[in-house]
Amino acid sequence: MPRTDRFLDIRRDPHSDELLARGGDSEAHSVLQRAGFIAVVRVHETYHRAPTGLTEDDESRLATDAVARLRVTGYHVDCDEDFNTGSRPASYLPLGSSVAHIADRIREATTTEEAADALIEMTAAHDGILAALDEVLTATADFHDGLGQAADPYIARRLRYLADEHLRVIRTDLVDTRNTLADRHAPHPGRSTCGGEVPAIERERSAVCACPPPRRTLPAPPPPVAAGLRR
Repeated sequence: MPRTDRFLDIRRDPHSDELLARGGDSEAHSVLQRAGFIAVVRVHETYHRAPTGLTEDDESRLATDAVARLRVTGYHVDCDEDFNTGSRPASYLPLGSSVAHIADRIREATTTEEAADALIEMTAAHDGILAALDEVLTATADFHDGLGQAADPYIARRLRYLADEHLRVIRTDLVDTRNTLADRHAPHPGRSTCGGEVPAIERERSAVCACPPPRRTLPAPPPPVAAGLRR
């Protein structure tokens, strides 16, 4: 059965004439956002719209680009005929994929050293990911300082607050966590690597390896019966 989150609709709304994109999963939403759409989060759905102030031609170019990007990524897109395209632009891994690879390394880590090594890319003082995120927040705050609208100075202060307070706490705690892991020099008890080797002193040749048996998980007890239901 096809997954419904691989299907999208990109059309002009017949009532409002707004350019809207509906459907898709979080990966499709990222593609739409990179194409220029803006996410609208509602209680029961998330859809995307074109930025305000665009001409109809600009909106058509935005929609056509989004259709091409989504199709090259493997999505099925129904769209207005004006947006239909045979173009298939080159697809590149986004920068976030490199950061997500750190999570993969931690999930596969079998020792505290391996987990600590993976976290270095996050916590390095000069060129780690958190240090770079601090620079992004500060640069965005600087940009808002001279933008000219009444709310811009408030946005700049808010961004600096996020960098100075919230990001600093995350960075401090993660650095401490990384350093503690680096000092432990211990295997993860639930992630030992099994090579399937049989010890030389093993007399039972049917043995597969010397790993201890997996822990037995007891079934959860049934929920208690409400007092009012007893007879």
